[in-house]
Amino acid sequence: MDFILEYQWELFISAEVVSLASILLFGVVRYVFNKQKLSLAFLLLFILLLFLEAALAIFIYRETGEISTFQIIITVFVIYACTFGISDFRKLDRWMRFKIGNWRGTELLTDKDKYVMKKQKDPKYIAKKYRWSSIIHFLIFSIAQSIFWTYSLDSMEEALPYLTDLSWIGTENPEETPYSNETIYGISMVWGLVFIVDFIYSWSYTIFPSKQRGE
Repeated sequence: MDFILEYQWELFISAEVVSLASILLFGVVRYVFNKQKLSLAFLLLFILLLFLEAALAIFIYRETGEISTFQIIITVFVIYACTFGISDFRKLDRWMRFKIGNWRGTELLTDKDKYVMKKQKDPKYIAKKYRWSSIIHFLIFSIAQSIFWTYSLDSMEEALPYLTDLSWIGTENPEETPYSNETIYGISMVWGLVFIVDFIYSWSYTIFPSKQRGE
């Protein structure tokens, strides 16, 4: 148990490296060597590592009784893998089939794949996609902040002053904020800045559409 607590970051980073390798090996084994069943083993390994990372975060929380940067980062990785990660994996899978197919001189893309790849260059489709992604990001950010505030504050009445007076944002003293410690406060501020930038960027595709703005 002490080993896990001491080397939690090393375990997490190692799991991420193996996860990335398993995704790449999935494509190589499936499309270069045409080993369908073996490729599924690498995909299952990726899913298993994802569950192990979540279990690691839960274990660390139970042992320490505190929410730390470690748990938050793992939570972000798990949420990403279960939401945007699925779409990104499909995109990577099509890209690997396109590249490996060209290298082998074999058509590995289906008509549906070609349609999707063509659609992803349509400005209207891209704008709609980014609108939805910004809404999902907003919901995830809001839920996370609700959890942080619930963890740090005792009641809704205690939260109201922070909602009506936002002058605490940017302060260097975590005690003046609705967050229980400096770690959660720091991560929330950085995440908030990233959210604002991402939200503006995502809606720029709707406000300023381009005739040919592919991904």
